[in-house]
Amino acid sequence: MIRKAIIDLGTNTFNLLIADVGVDCFHLVHSEKEGVALGMGGINKNFMTPDAISRAINALNHFLDVCKQYQVEKLTAIGTSAIRDASNAPNFIDEVEQKLGVQIQVVSGLQEAELIYQGVKWSYPFNESATIMDIGGGSTEFVFATKNGICELVSLNIGVSRIYQQFKCSDPFSATDVSNILEWLECQSNGFFDDKRAHILVGASGSFETFYELTHSSTFPSNQKAIEIPFESLCTSLNQVIYSTQQERNQNDWIIPIRKKMAPIAAIKTQWIVNKLNVKRVFVSPYSLKEGALSL
Repeated sequence: MIRKAIIDLGTNTFNLLIADVGVDCFHLVHSEKEGVALGMGGINKNFMTPDAISRAINALNHFLDVCKQYQVEKLTAIGTSAIRDASNAPNFIDEVEQKLGVQIQVVSGLQEAELIYQGVKWSYPFNESATIMDIGGGSTEFVFATKNGICELVSLNIGVSRIYQQFKCSDPFSATDVSNILEWLECQSNGFFDDKRAHILVGASGSFETFYELTHSSTFPSNQKAIEIPFESLCTSLNQVIYSTQQERNQNDWIIPIRKKMAPIAAIKTQWIVNKLNVKRVFVSPYSLKEGALSL
């Protein structure tokens, strides 16, 4: 086995995964995440602000210290939506390499979706056809898959950070706020989902783990299998999150700090896709892009 580290440089969150990887298995050694907000202040202008870059450098520096502590043999850093769309990405990538010695691999939206599928596949067997949804800060990926593999995939620039910075919503969200966001989602998806149905939705970690914890008032289990959320309970939780106040979310221990601001947007998007695809069952996978990237 080889000890690998994956750093997922997300638009909102940077994730570090360290694992001992074999031919067809891996053993988790360490994982952590840091709310960097790389896309805050500039993602809708295709730009990373100096403050965001400074936070990114600090987070990466910390992750490298952790990698040294765990004697990582191979490090892979993956750049996603905020980086791939930023006009100043080449400067940022050069700065990271010069200061930290880390080479960032920027993936396309479709490559990101493929890695997400590879990650989720560790935890969900696809005995029945299902759709994966990965809610990111800059983009959101959808993968339609069966036991034979990927049928169709798409990456849409409908991440929660983009929406948060584009819409000035009331606290709590009004019905008009929700309607405006739903209308925008319909426009941005450009009819992609109109002729599609998927009774099973598999949420790729992230916000879906938060939805699980809100529904059960307990920590998401640390095992390697996707877990089903009772559908009616999930629908109730989504509605509660959408119309919660910022103060209520701040006081809710089941919503981690980096999701307290944008949780209603993630809930709106989930509710939207559940309705669009006529979803009847929802599973939460503990895995996503970083686990998929272990094969790189």
